Amino acid sequence: MNIPNLNDIQKAAEIIKPYIHKTPILSSNAINKITGGEIYFKCENFQKVGAFKIRGAVNAVFSLNEKEIKRGVATHSSGNHAAALALAASYRGAKAYIVMPETAPEIKIKAVRGYGAEITFCKPTLKAREDTLKKVVEKTGAIFIHPYNDYRIICGQGTAAIELLNETGKLDLVIVPVGGGGLASGTGISVKSMFSETEVIGAEPTMADDAYRSFYGGKIFPSVNPQTIADGLLTSLGDKTYPIIRKFFNDIVLVDEDMIIEAMRLIWERMKIIIEPSSAVPLGAILSGKIDVKGKKIGIILSGGNVDMEKLPWLVSH
Repeated sequence: MNIPNLNDIQKAAEIIKPYIHKTPILSSNAINKITGGEIYFKCENFQKVGAFKIRGAVNAVFSLNEKEIKRGVATHSSGNHAAALALAASYRGAKAYIVMPETAPEIKIKAVRGYGAEITFCKPTLKAREDTLKKVVEKTGAIFIHPYNDYRIICGQGTAAIELLNETGKLDLVIVPVGGGGLASGTGISVKSMFSETEVIGAEPTMADDAYRSFYGGKIFPSVNPQTIADGLLTSLGDKTYPIIRKFFNDIVLVDEDMIIEAMRLIWERMKIIIEPSSAVPLGAILSGKIDVKGKKIGIILSGGNVDMEKLPWLVSH
């Protein structure tokens, strides 16, 4: 399949509509005053499973035919994609087999079990995850759904940006956090297809800067031992997400840990909503002066709100 287009993402929007929340778009006078811009936050922290991931998971699961879905679906994930795929499979009465690292947060393990998935634990390395998944797939015959490097997933994630732009109209720029690139690439396609002059900028932790290096280096640089509080942004770009980001993005900027924490805290305090560190990276980019938004209309996708309340960053000494 060629790189998906806006039509593919609009089809995904129709498929997933009955199964997801149409999340609100909020703004904050206080944050606008601080930044000098007019910022619209697309609140995927209010989405089912607490993150945008349900969009791609539902689109992928509903793209399978009757024969395929009977085999069940499988993936490896330590968090939001695991829960999203488990819930999406349950909508079709299908089995979900999830490989999780034994270090996964208890709250995420509970969520995945709660949606009826069968969990297999493994050591917390990518090799262990992939090897264990291979065994699970061989044993069960389940269909592997990649967390981000899959066009069906990318199309599902791109629906959030369509909803954002349908409500706000043309924006000067849209800023999105970048991990494996599923949300980022879907957003890039949607935004540039709807308003070609709107800039699309990726925001990434300085301590996990593989997408930045890949974007400017002309090839995929894998993520090596990333040490960031933004635990949703640890993965490397894939061979499907990378070319889309290269094609549709204007820039990727890096954000230091203290600015991620400051942005997260600002949103909690001023907007009274819970977001996870990964969601705060775009606002962190603005607060640190990496993106000038004065006098501009900006869209930010708040990717999720799944936070371990025992380990809030401003309570943990660094």
